[in-house]
Amino acid sequence: REDFSLSRGGIVNVSKKVTNYEISPDGKRALFGARGEVFTVPAKHGPTRNITKTSGVHERNSKWSPDGRWIAFISDRSGENEIYIAPQKGNGKPRQITKGADTYYYQIYWSPDSKKILWGDKKLRLRYVDIQTGKIIEVANAQAWEMRQYTWSPDSKWIAYQKWETSGISKIYLYSLEQEQSWDVTGDWYDAEDPAFSADGKYLLYASSRSFNPVYSQTEWNHAYVDMEKIYLVTLAKDTPSPFQPESDEVAIQKPPSKKKTKEKKKTEPKTGSVTVQVDIDGIGDRVVEIPVQASQYRNIACLENKIYYNRQGSKDEKPRLLMYDLKEKKETDLGQIDGYEISADGKKMLVSQKQSYAIIDIPKAAISLKEKLDLSGMSMTLDRKAEWAQIFEESWRQMRDFFYAPNMHGVDWASVRDKYRPLLAYVNHRNDLTYLIGEMIGELNVGHAYVGGGDRPQPQRIPMGLLGAELERDPASGFYRVKKILKGENWDKPHRSPLTEIGVDVKEGDYILAVNGEALNTLKNPYRALVNTAGKQTALTVNGKPSLPGSREVTVIPIKDEAPLYYYNWVQGNIEKVAKAAGGKVGYIHIPDMGRGGLNEFVKHFYPQLRKKALIIDVRGNGGGNVSPMIIERLRREIAMITMSRNTAPDVNPGAMLYGPMIALIDEFSASDGDIFAYRFRKHKLGKLVGKRTWGGVVGIRGSLPLVDGGTLYKPEFSRYDVQGKRWIMEGVGVEPDVFVDNDPAKEFAGEDQQLDKAIELILKDLETREKSIPPIPPYPEK
Repeated sequence: REDFSLSRGGIVNVSKKVTNYEISPDGKRALFGARGEVFTVPAKHGPTRNITKTSGVHERNSKWSPDGRWIAFISDRSGENEIYIAPQKGNGKPRQITKGADTYYYQIYWSPDSKKILWGDKKLRLRYVDIQTGKIIEVANAQAWEMRQYTWSPDSKWIAYQKWETSGISKIYLYSLEQEQSWDVTGDWYDAEDPAFSADGKYLLYASSRSFNPVYSQTEWNHAYVDMEKIYLVTLAKDTPSPFQPESDEVAIQKPPSKKKTKEKKKTEPKTGSVTVQVDIDGIGDRVVEIPVQASQYRNIACLENKIYYNRQGSKDEKPRLLMYDLKEKKETDLGQIDGYEISADGKKMLVSQKQSYAIIDIPKAAISLKEKLDLSGMSMTLDRKAEWAQIFEESWRQMRDFFYAPNMHGVDWASVRDKYRPLLAYVNHRNDLTYLIGEMIGELNVGHAYVGGGDRPQPQRIPMGLLGAELERDPASGFYRVKKILKGENWDKPHRSPLTEIGVDVKEGDYILAVNGEALNTLKNPYRALVNTAGKQTALTVNGKPSLPGSREVTVIPIKDEAPLYYYNWVQGNIEKVAKAAGGKVGYIHIPDMGRGGLNEFVKHFYPQLRKKALIIDVRGNGGGNVSPMIIERLRREIAMITMSRNTAPDVNPGAMLYGPMIALIDEFSASDGDIFAYRFRKHKLGKLVGKRTWGGVVGIRGSLPLVDGGTLYKPEFSRYDVQGKRWIMEGVGVEPDVFVDNDPAKEFAGEDQQLDKAIELILKDLETREKSIPPIPPYPEK
């Protein structure tokens, strides 16, 4: 009965659901996309307009035409992604521009003359369409990856775009609409991205990774390169001088006044469409200069009136910053923390975004202050949830069709699958129903990483429970609670803080907790009732060595909201101790919980301190996957080449940071994704035996979700793997079999016995009998 009320629509405000924003050509309005609708919002006065009013249709990636007449957007109202244009006031029926769409479309861009629209797609094409004739022209078709960065020249006769090559290099190309030909601008050596023409048509700008300043690792003698980009400028015509050409202040020689009177010409900026871009292809790659900014990461480059605007967010920037470089003054100005910006077509106004607030300002020359923010409160729509759910269902089906790694859809008749599940939409009365339905549909593909979730669903308020990092048991006689076990922690590390072990907290195992904040626990069936909403707050515990109030003491603790990190830490430490004890300290142990940052951190924490061990057990049971297995395997498969020494020091292996001895890996049915791949690599490189159970078997990788109208997520399996012989697909649906099969008995495991780890210890000790290695002593020193 409750589900039906949650399927009702009505008028909803979508100002917190913004997915894209832009500025009108004259800066008097802003354009927003939100929950599949297209809105315009006035800079100061007037109504907010909903241009589309189509709940149940996904309109996205909207753009205002430079002449101000039209708003273009991608819409699936036809059942496919097509491009439409609508009058900017929203008082006319949208006109469909493209037909026959067969894949997912990315961001659209108007040509400055408002006659053409450019876009890229999932079939790795870059195309534009004439809005009058509907004729589509293909600019380029890539092989390595999608084209997502492209731009028009100010005279609408050239297109600059980024293209990834199969060699691994990202290049910038120039395409001539008149000659229907592309030219490489940036060459084969340095990645380049984010092309932009200057407003006067003289320059092409882009960001490129050409700054080589290695960062050396503290954990080993190794390197990484970060913040490699700077901004570069190309003069398009041969006779255009460099903005950095040598300058010299010379004395002006006065000429006698002319008798003929001449009217002083008033300097005017060229109007949109009046610029003529001259491009001399010959030698264009050599006509490049570096803008003297710090090496970092750059995006959103724009140039007008000799001023270059750009967002920077490198390793030293916590949040994006907007900066301006003045080509005349040769000076960079920091305009402040701005997430993104758009410049109006007339070059006079800028729309800026900061922390989900927006403002239209004059083109800035100094630090920006968002004093007058745009009022988005009028961004409301009439929501039809049933129609929206049907649209999400259809789009999910299309996205899987367009992005699934195998074009044969694993042999499944994908259209029939949609027809099979579509009738069940009539019974969807809650977002969770829709999620379940889509999950069942994509499950027909029999593949891992096909995930669906999120969306507009009711979220109950969650009150964090205060936890003490301890196991409690009730004393049946008194009703008070005894501290059975205190979990060890690393109190200097916030996620591993164990409250009862902190300095000044006088509580030990065997003590009784009598009250929490004065509330006696012997009156409660569950002691945690007294700890509700205490996480992170000072909490008073009444404690005694016996289950009675006389002689008790009061201690102050700060409970935590999650004990899982403590339990994990104690489990790992217990395994380290168990292995060390069984092997007399010769064998090390590492558990890697995932193949992301957390798992990499656990590897680094435990790998380097154990390099002097004679052998190593690497445990990837329960590994949740990620993408760092190549980094870890690279370290595990290092082979000794020589011994290094220095006077008065112990000799060491070279290359350094390597385990000189045998290894074993522990795997189970929860070693997933990159956990599968780790096991495959471990065997492929013959690093040691795999012990445990067959891994999960899901290795078709994913990336971030494309937008769904209600903020939900759909992950499409896009990146798969096959063997080096090119004969068979590997791991997916099968996993990696262990060399030694061991299935933990659940009862024994609950009691603390880990049969898989026990077997790994047994096997590694057997390996050490014949494969233990020692660094040879220093030979006699040479006499020369």
